[in-house]
Amino acid sequence: MTFQVVWFILWGLLWAVYFMLDGFDLGVGILYRFLGRNEAEKSAIRRAIGPVWDGNEVWLLTAGGATFAAFPSAYASMFSYFYSALLIILFALILRGVALEFRAKGTSAAWGRSWDIALFLGSLLPALLFGVAFGNIFRGLPIDSQGYHGTLISLLNPYGLWTGVFYVLLFVVHGALWLAHKTTGKLEEKALRWAQTGSILELAAAVIFLGWTVLSTNLEGNYLRHPYWLVVPLLAVTSLLMIRFWAVQKKTGAAFFASCATIMLVTFTAIIGLYPNLIPSRLDQASSLTAFNSSSSPYTLKIMTIVVVVFVPIVIGYQVWVYRVFRNKLEPGESPSTGPIPY
Repeated sequence: MTFQVVWFILWGLLWAVYFMLDGFDLGVGILYRFLGRNEAEKSAIRRAIGPVWDGNEVWLLTAGGATFAAFPSAYASMFSYFYSALLIILFALILRGVALEFRAKGTSAAWGRSWDIALFLGSLLPALLFGVAFGNIFRGLPIDSQGYHGTLISLLNPYGLWTGVFYVLLFVVHGALWLAHKTTGKLEEKALRWAQTGSILELAAAVIFLGWTVLSTNLEGNYLRHPYWLVVPLLAVTSLLMIRFWAVQKKTGAAFFASCATIMLVTFTAIIGLYPNLIPSRLDQASSLTAFNSSSSPYTLKIMTIVVVVFVPIVIGYQVWVYRVFRNKLEPGESPSTGPIPY
């Protein structure tokens, strides 16, 4: 296995981990406008992600940094083709972080409403636009020897938008399960109902997304050539069904881990279909950017692999420790182990 293949797998894995971890933060932020009916509930929702959201977002930097270092040509092209969409995502993520930090700093109603809206939009826009961006990658971009022939508006095609809707549903259900697992009382009950209803919509959206993907993309090619890879989408479907099963059983921890598995498996279903393409062209296959024609030198990839082997386990260990420290359910006005916090 070459270093280009290793880093293609790592590239997909880093994006999958980001979607799995920050996905529930984004889902909680979207649900914030619907579940938080009073200040106590709003505070509990913010505190449910307060200790972990910034650590989860680090994986976005890791995925972006890995793309830059391992596949610089693909990174440059991606940030050129998706410049407007990625800029909106960046501003939205900044807005979300500021909203979480500033919301509890003021006491006026206008102050609270403003940051509530900021938290909602700062969560919804990234969830939607990440889906739109990856949907267009799955579909293939209008690239040929003359360059890129698309615009921000052309990215908002029906398939791209539906992929965005599918991502939003994935993250909303993920966030609802996290809230149901972390909170108590009426808020827990409301979050669980959202998860139960959302899991049905998520399943329906997944069926449409899968059929549309087969009709509109070339992702099925690798599966037809190597049928054993079909185990990955089959496991994705299984984990998706298990979300609904465990949510109905009110086993929120099991349902949340099924949701984690679903996001990872859905991402890898697409990554397997893309291989070896990072940015496929739907106009001229020769213009596609792949793991082989856009990678750094083998020596660079070798050094990066050593860095990953040494430092990523440290990061994972730290995050496991954080989640363990804040593992208990929230009580009104306190985090599970550190007392009052400013969320």
